[in-house]
Amino acid sequence: MRLCLPTFLLFSVLVHLSGCAAFRNYDLEMQQTTDQMTQGNLYGALALMERHNPWEDKDLLYYLERGAILSAGSALPESQEDWRTADRMIFQREEANPSGAMKLLTRFGNEMGTMLVNDKLLRYEGYDYEKVMLTTQMALNQLSVNDFDGARADIKKTHEREVLIARQREVQYEEAEAQAKTQGITLRYKDLEGYPVAILDAPQVVELKNGYQSAFSHYLAGFTYEALGERDLAAPGYRQAIELRPDMPFLQKALRNLDKPAAKADESDVLIIVQSGLAPARSSVQVPIPVRLNENLVIIAPISFPVMIADAVTPTFNHLNIDGHKQPLTVINSVTDMAMRTLRDDMPQIISRAMFRANLAAIGQAQENDRNPAKASLVVTQKDPLEEADTRTWRALPDKTLVTRLRLKKGLHTVDVPIYPPGHPLTLRVDKDHQILNLRVFRDQTYYVGSAFVAPATPLPEKVTSSK
Repeated sequence: MRLCLPTFLLFSVLVHLSGCAAFRNYDLEMQQTTDQMTQGNLYGALALMERHNPWEDKDLLYYLERGAILSAGSALPESQEDWRTADRMIFQREEANPSGAMKLLTRFGNEMGTMLVNDKLLRYEGYDYEKVMLTTQMALNQLSVNDFDGARADIKKTHEREVLIARQREVQYEEAEAQAKTQGITLRYKDLEGYPVAILDAPQVVELKNGYQSAFSHYLAGFTYEALGERDLAAPGYRQAIELRPDMPFLQKALRNLDKPAAKADESDVLIIVQSGLAPARSSVQVPIPVRLNENLVIIAPISFPVMIADAVTPTFNHLNIDGHKQPLTVINSVTDMAMRTLRDDMPQIISRAMFRANLAAIGQAQENDRNPAKASLVVTQKDPLEEADTRTWRALPDKTLVTRLRLKKGLHTVDVPIYPPGHPLTLRVDKDHQILNLRVFRDQTYYVGSAFVAPATPLPEKVTSSK
């Protein structure tokens, strides 16, 4: 049962929330899209994106997802165009500062919409880690075509966005804590019966400083500044990466090597980046919430909570073969871990909104018990089709980022990826003093991104040829 708002207020809330795809099955839509990506059919993935977004006013997720698909296909100008549109949308929302009655109505509309129905009513703003990874991926697009100056601008955006998010997070935590005290909420996510608590308490999740800063982003900044000859800016990038991942010798080596001589004239300092898998899906699980209405009456309300489901279709590997020699890879970033940490940090606010809905459902059941004592129940019996967690998230974002760095002679080299067809090494052209080689891996598909890769001389199997 839902409480009714006054007609004029309900109308205002609906107007504010209009245009949102509150009842889309976004998880299913993107599962179909990413299935095409992992089968090597990027054209099919793009076609599904258009089919699922027929309206003229596209939302933030459309541009995030489409940019990622285009980037994997090395359509980098088109990818940048979509991602810059997404970046502008995020920036405009960050800069927006409605005042007076409109600000109050906006905030009230958001809170009432999500409390009375679910989080899917809210306009999708993007999670903090998605905003940071967006500008990181934009920089990587630039670096894949040796545009270090262009990448510098996107790296600067990443740093500025991290600072803004840190300030916003501090305010959010204070508000969530005050709200919980006001409402008398003592429920914690660890108390949710049947909720997979272990995934939020995994060591690699708890050890993260926060859910939005990435060691990869800062290492990439360090490499970019180093390539531009700005070693005084490269050092802070490497130091920040080390602070985020202090257990990683690969990062510490980059900082130490800043004082060493640069590569010789016929050599290149090469950073190979392999991004594998997909960001985790976001699903909905119902948890029984006991609501005490008085000293003698407790009613159980089934309330939905979000849960993350990691990509399990892309195999793991820890090395490449460069010119026939094994080269180890270091996992420098996991979007799955960042998403898990973000959800863990957001749980107090999620629980606060869920408790509001649980109380409404319990009150509705108590009223129904009074009307029909013969069918009285201590569990909410009326199934609410709107009681579902928000499953929207940037699914085509790469999950793991693996890196290796070495000096290579300028010229042609071969790279073997373990899951690429045996006997069909990639050929790359190294001709810059600093160069980035960017590979994208889904399941058994390897996409080479950027200008360094040479078309294969040996004919590839049909499955691989059709995917490029």
